[in-house]
Amino acid sequence: MSTPVGSRPALSWVVNISVLLLVALWTLPTFGILVSSLRDKDQLAVSGWWTALTASERNVVARAAPPENATLEDATLEDGRYVLTGNVFEDGSGKAVGFGISSRAPSAFAVGESAELRDGGMLTVEASGDYTITYAEQPEPGRGQRIFVSSVEPPRFTTENYKNVLFSEGLGKSFINTMTVTIPATVIPILIAAYAAYALAWMEFPGRALLLAAIVGLLVVPLQMSLIPLLRFYNTIGIGKSFIGIWLAHTGFGLPLAIYLLRNYMAGLPREIIESARVDGASDFEIFRKIILPLSFPALASFAIFQFLWVWNDLLVATVFLGNNEEQLVLTGRLRELLGSRGGNWEILTASAFVAIVVPILVFFALQRYLVRGLLAGSVKGG
Repeated sequence: MSTPVGSRPALSWVVNISVLLLVALWTLPTFGILVSSLRDKDQLAVSGWWTALTASERNVVARAAPPENATLEDATLEDGRYVLTGNVFEDGSGKAVGFGISSRAPSAFAVGESAELRDGGMLTVEASGDYTITYAEQPEPGRGQRIFVSSVEPPRFTTENYKNVLFSEGLGKSFINTMTVTIPATVIPILIAAYAAYALAWMEFPGRALLLAAIVGLLVVPLQMSLIPLLRFYNTIGIGKSFIGIWLAHTGFGLPLAIYLLRNYMAGLPREIIESARVDGASDFEIFRKIILPLSFPALASFAIFQFLWVWNDLLVATVFLGNNEEQLVLTGRLRELLGSRGGNWEILTASAFVAIVVPILVFFALQRYLVRGLLAGSVKGG
């Protein structure tokens, strides 16, 4: 393709298309979760989010009973026959397209037809869901005939899912606990890593290269390997199942990436500025505080985003080092409890996902302008 400055290489098209695909792959599932979180739980259980704007088909099971939950023997007498009436839809909405008297054939009969029951009655279901059962003789006492209906329902949206999550017992306390864990676990490793990164980038001392190699090696060590030994050590020194313990744990797990990222960024800063400051008599601490820290803000913000997201969304480390104590349960643990033992409450899961990502999204958009600059500078420059 020709442009005012020449022809655009094919590689640029590949890059642009790849970026669009990546954005779509990230955005589409998120949009799907948002739509699902606003859907009726019954419709969500039987159809995907992409069908949210179309009518959905589902099977309804109802037990015949006259108004006010009367028993079968209370069927009304009309024209010499005993009649039982009602509606299969609890909320009165829906359109029946077929019905049956067995779970194996929920649409064996078309609406308006009559089906003979085992006890001699005749069942008729209308499209509106109204049913009529007639008996030649007064029926024996019982629980009532089960009616299986295939229905087509219009799309339904609700905020009930969010109400169940936001107003659940203990959610506010769990939110505070998560903030109590996340903020110190983000700030502490940044403070420690900034000092270490400056030393590795601009201070000469024996073993510096070996220390940097060890830090790089720690990046590939799974943190799961250290959970049990670290918890045993915490219990021995008396900080197990405490906020101090989880702060130190997150600090240790986050330090390798923080030091590596900040060291690469600081090593790429102009050497002339550092040497001029030393000529003017500035100490290493003054250079670090007055020159390095202000210039390294993009890298600090980049790591802060990663660490905040990691700690905020963490469940494993919080479960190990805090447990399931109601007073110390974090937000992810609380939302897990809402799902029940089988985790089949999809409406709770989708609503919980959006409740949990509100704060990380605010943090990301507040610092995202520094993210790319800090990552690129820290990955291509070295010293």
